[in-house]
Amino acid sequence: MDREDLILEHERLDDLQNGYMLIQNPKQFCFGLDAVLLSWFANVKPEEKVLDMGTGTGIVPILLKARYPQGKYTGLEIQEESADVARRSVAYNHLEQDIVITTGDIKEAAAIYGGSFFDVVTTNPPYMVGSHGLTGNNQAKIIARHETLCTLEDVVSQAAKVLKPRGRFYMVHRPFRLAEILSVMVQHKIEPKRMQLVHPYVDKEPNMVLIEGLRGGNSRMTVEKPLIVYEKPGVYTKEVLDIYGQETKK
Repeated sequence: MDREDLILEHERLDDLQNGYMLIQNPKQFCFGLDAVLLSWFANVKPEEKVLDMGTGTGIVPILLKARYPQGKYTGLEIQEESADVARRSVAYNHLEQDIVITTGDIKEAAAIYGGSFFDVVTTNPPYMVGSHGLTGNNQAKIIARHETLCTLEDVVSQAAKVLKPRGRFYMVHRPFRLAEILSVMVQHKIEPKRMQLVHPYVDKEPNMVLIEGLRGGNSRMTVEKPLIVYEKPGVYTKEVLDIYGQETKK
């Protein structure tokens, strides 16, 4: 099959600026800065097995593959339409030997893969509880943003089951749920080890939090310096440009 045949009429091809491309449907949920930051915050060692829970169109495994080419990646996605797009992006980039996309429910991750199977779990889960901020009728966007199909507890508890002892958990979420996040992680014996708050501007409160946990780790957490996204509207800071792999213009 010609690579161009993998892209449907209503879809677009985005250049990830790392040698890989991503197929996206503009009418469905498209990846944002949170996925980019999650893949930058995570660390993957050679030959480690990585599961991205709720992978959507496969953006995080593809970004991680570019940064850590020796890792072995799996994406788990409940929506078949999104999983299909992810598989076609994997095929477009000739990564079928490195990234596997599974259609399945996060709540059944341990049943699908077995216990203590992965070295690393990454996740960019739905942020909103119930109907908080619920608007529109786009089912893909609602599922991606709201805990309609899985809760924070589901995500963390299943991660704890599929992670090997001393396995690492990486998540991007919203700071307003930070107390709950830390509590649920500790409850399921994923010890918070590293945290970074992300602020849209230097004088604004954070709107994202990046967290690393260690399954069975000791109680000690490092809080890294805040990451500021914008210098001014439409202008990324040097830190964010570096994350995107670009150089600031002289």
